[in-house]
Amino acid sequence: MFNVFLCFTNYVGHRYRCLASACNHIYIFLFYSLIDLIVDNYYLVIEKLGDRIEILEEEIVRQPNNKSLAKINQLRKEMIVLKRSIAPVREMVGGILRSESDLIEERTEKYFKDVYDHIVQATDLAENYRDMMMNLQDLYLSNVNLKLNEVMKVMAIVTCLMAPATVIGGIFGMNFDVMPWLHNSTGFFFAVAVMLIVPIVMLIIFRKRGWF
Repeated sequence: MFNVFLCFTNYVGHRYRCLASACNHIYIFLFYSLIDLIVDNYYLVIEKLGDRIEILEEEIVRQPNNKSLAKINQLRKEMIVLKRSIAPVREMVGGILRSESDLIEERTEKYFKDVYDHIVQATDLAENYRDMMMNLQDLYLSNVNLKLNEVMKVMAIVTCLMAPATVIGGIFGMNFDVMPWLHNSTGFFFAVAVMLIVPIVMLIIFRKRGWF
């Protein structure tokens, strides 16, 4: 707490040396300095959120997981809190500029307008990052669906390759006494050979057609 107070007093002292001639009322100057400091800290928070969004985007592209979705939701909540924090300050400064109060002289008004412009820019940045969060969620869902499709494709290929062996095994497993190669000494080896050759041929065909 002491460090925060020391930081604020140093900031106010610096601003006072720069703007003392523009503010006749000390409380107007203190109010302006406090608002300006708050807005500057908004930019610091937004910058940190932007860095976290970039790191999260790289993580989602590389290897999306359940933790990525949790991080997206957490960042969205923080962005909502930030926007709710900025909105009252924007309305307050905007109301001061619209009020045309005698306490705000013309030479002081330009500083409040400058702060208001910074607040608007901070709001726009927060809105842009909110849109980025929506895009990140779409990217996450797209990557998860893509990986799921890859898994389903592999499973479908394995099922297709196993189908000939299943059919041949089912045919030779039927309870009939008279069947081709049933009592032949090479019948077993012939059946196994067919079970191996057919999937290999299917695999070559799938590969040529670019199915995997």
